[in-house]
Amino acid sequence: MKRHGRDWVIAAALLAVPLLLAACGGTANEGAGAEPAVVEHVKGTDIARVKLTAEAAKLLGVRTDRVRSEGAGSRTVIPYDAVLYDPDGGTWTYTSPNPLVYQRADIGVARIDGVSAFLTRGPPAGTRVVTAGATEIWGVEYGDIEED
Repeated sequence: MKRHGRDWVIAAALLAVPLLLAACGGTANEGAGAEPAVVEHVKGTDIARVKLTAEAAKLLGVRTDRVRSEGAGSRTVIPYDAVLYDPDGGTWTYTSPNPLVYQRADIGVARIDGVSAFLTRGPPAGTRVVTAGATEIWGVEYGDIEED
């Protein structure tokens, strides 16, 4: 995964997430309860949902903003900070369907204009998207990654 061309962010997230979660008293792969992070698979899909405690979200620096509708044709717009790129050039974002719950959503980017990304597909207006802490959430979701 690349975020705005910064490969180093991946390495930093993969190193920082286990340390931050340990500071909260748990790991990403432990069961429910008082654990700082829980990863659940959404039944019938290949989508995972990451649930954080308020303390874990604060330590990871998670911030969100709303998708908005703009211009003729009501194109949806998200902050450019919410756009993430995978190694194949695909674009996606983390949505927050409920407080402290995060899940990836594929998006199509028509254009970038300053701090805004105009979408061809993605979450509807009003949906919360992660603008800070997404690489850390990604690290929680894929916590047991090993380098090739």
